[in-house]
Amino acid sequence: MALMATHVITGAGSGIGAAVARRLHARGDELVLHARDAGRAKELASEFPGVQTLVGDLADPDKLSWAFSHQTLPDRVDSLLHIAGVVDLGPVGDLTPRSWRHQLNVNLVAPAELTRHFLPQLRTTRGHVVFVNSGAGLRASADWSAYAASKHGLKALADALRNEEHGNGVRVTSVYPGRTASPMQAKVHQQEGKEYDSSQWIDPESVATTILMAIDLPADAEVSDLTVRPGR
Repeated sequence: MALMATHVITGAGSGIGAAVARRLHARGDELVLHARDAGRAKELASEFPGVQTLVGDLADPDKLSWAFSHQTLPDRVDSLLHIAGVVDLGPVGDLTPRSWRHQLNVNLVAPAELTRHFLPQLRTTRGHVVFVNSGAGLRASADWSAYAASKHGLKALADALRNEEHGNGVRVTSVYPGRTASPMQAKVHQQEGKEYDSSQWIDPESVATTILMAIDLPADAEVSDLTVRPGR
């Protein structure tokens, strides 16, 4: 990774994304933090002084191109880190098309659209795309159909992109964290009707460590798939 590298990050407001952003910001790298709206962008800019923000609603990927056309995109991108995600549990018999579309849009279609926008810069820098997936991207449990489908699709996106861009020097990594202490995990427990104890799950900093390891590897090596499981 080049000195003063530039990273585009989704999901920097909490959990794994916030942990990654803090680590990269602390070491002096340039950050472009995605936000769903102007208010959230202002909060991120206050939390991470000196960063650039990029506004666009991942839940409406059809409008991302229009939103970006009214903003200044970075000329240089060394890594694109897809960390944002949403989850809505429920049995297949109860999930509505709206729930399916929301999870597929945020977790799969929007990452594909963001990648499309930043591929020219990533090819120039021989950069890195990281997809923070989930254990649900490898197996689907009861009540997890829509979320798991979006994450299985994200694995397919990453695998295809890796094969397409290998010749351009673009590295692609999928990270599959187990249950991680985060606001999303608190929501999952609420939907499951279970008590949430953050101490029982992976610390977001631990997942951040694996992501930084992947993007900091010398150009002669690539981590394609990385599974991170709770150690307790």
